[in-house]
Amino acid sequence: MQDRKTLSLSVAALGVVYGDIGTSPIYALRECFFGEHRIEATPDNVLGVLSLITWALILVVTLKYLAIVLRADNKGEGGTIALVALLNPWRARRGSQRYLLMLLGLFGAALLYGDGAITPAISVLSAVEGLSVATPAFQRFVVPITLVIIVGIFLMQKRGTGGLGALFGPGMTIWFLVLAALGVHGMVGNPEVLVALSPGYAVDFFLRNGMAGFIVLSSVFLVVTGAEALYADMGHFGRSPIRRAWLFLVLPALLLNYFGQGALILDGGDGIHNPFYQLAPDWMTYPLVGLTTFATIIASQAMITGAFSLTSQLVQLGQLPRMNIVQTSGDEQGQIYIPAVNWLLMLVCIGLVLAFRSSSNLAAAYGIAVSSTMVVTTILAFFVARRYDWRPGLVLPLTILFLVIDLSFFSANLLKVFAGGWVPLLMAACIFTLMTTWSRGRKLFQSRIAEGEDSTEELARRVREKPPHTIPGTGIYLTGGDHAPAYLLRHLERNKVLHERIVLLTVQTVDEPRVSAVERLRGWGIAPGIYRLVIRYGFMQTPNVPVALRFSEQLGLDIDIDNVTYFLGRATLIPSDSLPGMALWRDHLFAFLAHNATRATDFYGLPPEDVVELGFHVEI
Repeated sequence: MQDRKTLSLSVAALGVVYGDIGTSPIYALRECFFGEHRIEATPDNVLGVLSLITWALILVVTLKYLAIVLRADNKGEGGTIALVALLNPWRARRGSQRYLLMLLGLFGAALLYGDGAITPAISVLSAVEGLSVATPAFQRFVVPITLVIIVGIFLMQKRGTGGLGALFGPGMTIWFLVLAALGVHGMVGNPEVLVALSPGYAVDFFLRNGMAGFIVLSSVFLVVTGAEALYADMGHFGRSPIRRAWLFLVLPALLLNYFGQGALILDGGDGIHNPFYQLAPDWMTYPLVGLTTFATIIASQAMITGAFSLTSQLVQLGQLPRMNIVQTSGDEQGQIYIPAVNWLLMLVCIGLVLAFRSSSNLAAAYGIAVSSTMVVTTILAFFVARRYDWRPGLVLPLTILFLVIDLSFFSANLLKVFAGGWVPLLMAACIFTLMTTWSRGRKLFQSRIAEGEDSTEELARRVREKPPHTIPGTGIYLTGGDHAPAYLLRHLERNKVLHERIVLLTVQTVDEPRVSAVERLRGWGIAPGIYRLVIRYGFMQTPNVPVALRFSEQLGLDIDIDNVTYFLGRATLIPSDSLPGMALWRDHLFAFLAHNATRATDFYGLPPEDVVELGFHVEI
């Protein structure tokens, strides 16, 4: 029974985890010998590049990610944010090591958005370009067809992936079997190409080609783009299914296909220009275009849903403004849809296709974001390993090995910055600026409003010495800290009335993926009729305050949800250059983000008819 479950999860992982890396054969080897940074397709060079591809897949994917990085899980969850959360840096002192590691992790997360935008563009473009292999007459239709498919992918996001997702695993299983079959077909006439499994050919390649050999690393790197998904999606499938899917199907299929393409290049001479499609018999070209398009849709879907998940985590941890997060499945909490992210990614994808117009041109922009993220992952994993005292004798040597590999790929990709690599870097810089401005602005805002707050003991004293008029029911005041919010004190001073029961409520996001319902609520009494309540969520959970309050009787606080009024503070921010903090332009940016953030009423699932907002002004 356990083996059957693992097999089922392994098949499912093929459709989510391996979509991106599984579609790399469409363009990776082609870019090495026919792209902008190509190298001459001599027999020695072909064998050298195949050796580089083999050992990149073994060292980066198999050893680094599957054997080591997957061990750095946060209660079963992986990914950049889960890795950062293990270091618990969110309240670290500015300038401290943990604070700098947090910034590094956030920049790594920002880079993933660039990857999420480029993956659909380059994958679908490379698939549709197969039509022009069948006949050059299709060349002028490649970009329009690509745009139609990309728009369709983003339009279907709001429907969720529950039904379609069931096809992803079996569909990608067929894809990898076809990759393997095409590779074997290509090697039939030249099986000697398998000698490139020896790392000696990779070493010889560098010795012979020098700087030209180093430059081609940026194209070789395309074979491992998508490796970050192995770690990011660990929580959905677990280590064992992901490892088994890679070792028993994905890795063999990829190597067979790359070696089949290499054999074709050696045999084909000047007539070869797109080895992936030319590997197939003529009768198979159109079916292969259809299958390839389906595979690239799966790869694109995985990256888009990954962007949704990443955004949700950043919002919960206070690194991005509140956004409208739509749950698309009643059974799976991880199936979400974020309209703002969806439409922005779609516009960027369309812009990339129109600007670059071919997958070969886009390949110049691809790689820099992923190689940068891999460097970040290696550094963060090192500090996590040190914190949790993982085999100190192995941690440093392995970190040095992986950094040498990652920095080699990163350096090679830097050469493509002016050819398009600036696009994901610019995207990452913009998103990183938004995150740091929002995070810093929230802390400044909270320090400003704290000046008008009193301790909960002072609130209890005021109510005791000057009892206000009371009305039936429960008044719940949302507050970000342990103090009585300023808007509550102002309301008490001006209106002299409170509900018979007052609850000061704080919603917290902890450095764990999930908090069980049993551990969600914490509360205590402050004074007769005044209570303090904390609701805790993990960074992968969506808060719903009314649902959580239904369990308040476990704390001896029986709240009638049908007779509750929620009070929220509605701040109007006034940017000012007379106060210390951020530059004035960042103050304006923070005010803009706060004004356009999803209202707390919607974000916390509060019924609008039961909400009262009390406005106030704050200078920042």
